[in-house]
Amino acid sequence: MLYTDQLKRKVRLSNPPKRIISLVPSQTELLIDLGLEDRVIGITKFCVHPEGLIKRKAIVGGTKNYRMDMIHSLQPDLIIGNKEENDQKAIENLMKEYPVWMSDVNTVTDGIAMIRSIGEMLEVGEQAEKIAVQLETDFQTPLERKGTCVYLIWKDPLMVVGKNTFIDQILTFGGFENRISENRYPKVSLDELVEIHPDYLLLSSEPFPFKEKHIEYFESHLSETKICLVDGEYFSWYGSRMLGTKQYLSNSFS
Repeated sequence: MLYTDQLKRKVRLSNPPKRIISLVPSQTELLIDLGLEDRVIGITKFCVHPEGLIKRKAIVGGTKNYRMDMIHSLQPDLIIGNKEENDQKAIENLMKEYPVWMSDVNTVTDGIAMIRSIGEMLEVGEQAEKIAVQLETDFQTPLERKGTCVYLIWKDPLMVVGKNTFIDQILTFGGFENRISENRYPKVSLDELVEIHPDYLLLSSEPFPFKEKHIEYFESHLSETKICLVDGEYFSWYGSRMLGTKQYLSNSFS
């Protein structure tokens, strides 16, 4: 069977895959929630959901660097990756030897399409459709406006979330006005943050693990801005984790 991934590539699978490696934490969680844990044989060290999974599965590396010897020993019949999260050259090398299905998620609509596509490819379409329909309902009406914001993903250098990103769309849905107009993930200076003067400064738990100690630092420079630690998984994970996003956004900033 031929399947089309989100990079518009044709991926040929001779049988429903039974030996799957997932290189993206959010998509790993989706596979488990679709009832496919017995078919997932390899994951990354960042695949922390569900709890205990990393103790039950082979670890093939991170999302950028892979243990090729481990991957070869597992003999996967499908590898699932993502354009943004995985290393292009490493993925291209894997494509030479294995069927590799790639997602490309920049919007909620992309995420829902990814869920449906994986469900069809792995013959769990009914389960995937239930998740997709629920997400379409959840994200139909944006939440009430909260104010302007800047969303930080890294500390040194300071990096923020810009336009044309999945996180930016979640911010908009959640009622935030992202004050960063550049695309993707630009760097900013502390002086620029002060000049922007957002209503909210959101410190993500990932990829940089902002903690309580960082709140005081930013409060000393942005005294009138509300500084919040946020769970980055609800802003950036585009699989079944999205089922909890609306409730998280509704409850965290009331």
